[in-house]
Amino acid sequence: MAMDGPASCWWNNKQIVEQQHHLLGLPVSPASMELMKLIQDYPVETAVLTTAPAVPPPIARQHPVRLIVEMNTTAEMKQISLNHSYPMWTFNGSVPGPFIRARVGDVLEVRYTNKDKDGIAHNIDFHAVTGPGGGAPCLLAEQNETKTGIFQMMQPGLFVYHCAAGPVPQHVQNGMYGLMLVEPREGLPKVDREFYVMQSEWYATAETGSRELEPSWVDGMIEHPLYVTFNGSVGALTEKPICVKAGERIRLFVGNGGPNLVSSFHVIGAIFDKVYREGDVISPPARGLQTTLIPAGGASIVEWDTSVPGNYTMIDHSIFRIEKGAIGFIKVQGEARPDIYDSVDRPTPCIGCKLHN
Repeated sequence: MAMDGPASCWWNNKQIVEQQHHLLGLPVSPASMELMKLIQDYPVETAVLTTAPAVPPPIARQHPVRLIVEMNTTAEMKQISLNHSYPMWTFNGSVPGPFIRARVGDVLEVRYTNKDKDGIAHNIDFHAVTGPGGGAPCLLAEQNETKTGIFQMMQPGLFVYHCAAGPVPQHVQNGMYGLMLVEPREGLPKVDREFYVMQSEWYATAETGSRELEPSWVDGMIEHPLYVTFNGSVGALTEKPICVKAGERIRLFVGNGGPNLVSSFHVIGAIFDKVYREGDVISPPARGLQTTLIPAGGASIVEWDTSVPGNYTMIDHSIFRIEKGAIGFIKVQGEARPDIYDSVDRPTPCIGCKLHN
């Protein structure tokens, strides 16, 4: 639907629309008024936002809504490993930011408040948004300022969002990224459990004896990370592993915040029955994959049936990265399946093994 004025910035109040168009020297078009009416006629729903690894429940409704998404940014010193803390910039207090779930056709109303105590300006670039900057120009907020952007969800898929305020690499490397699922009208096939996993890398240095890291622009430029993590810190998914029951079909929504590296995502002991490559839920999924590539700023959906109980390990199969933190566990509980997996001698993990404990 065409409209005058800045693309993707939609206002739901007639007076505001008229003011914006007057300032730009543009007429208030019938399309703008039609869009306002469309938005006003939609049912209003507040989005359920979850912190990784949790995922909001599947959407049961069969109609579009005006989906209210409340987001904010804070600056916080957070633990990134046993040895270090890092000055993170967050969405809603977490790294990665919250998981957002919508349906194609929904109108997303993002109310974004910048609570950064250091006075840095931030915004949000939604890869799910059609229009300039993915909505970032509509949402650029200074300290203690709230901006609202209204965007129609045109395309289904699993999408990254991130801060795109300059310098963009600095904002991304400090933790400003997350995932948004836009379900197709018919939804996704039913599974038993869903989880949210996001990989990223951290470029930082510390003064001798200090446990507080400082972001390193130089290390980012040469792509030499100190840590590569799942869900924002070393041990996030080993100290608190994902737990499921044998026989459950699980779905992982996996994102890569970057800012630089491509992930070779692999789960040791699992073969992905379905892989929706690069978050594409329109094409038929790939079948029977062992490892899938997830580019920086991209995502993938993987599914499989958990037949055999035991410990399964998520890694980036660019294998040295496990030494930098790219590792997580999925604990499958249930009865043994000797018809599928057995041995003559008792299985014995190697001493000090990070992968098969």
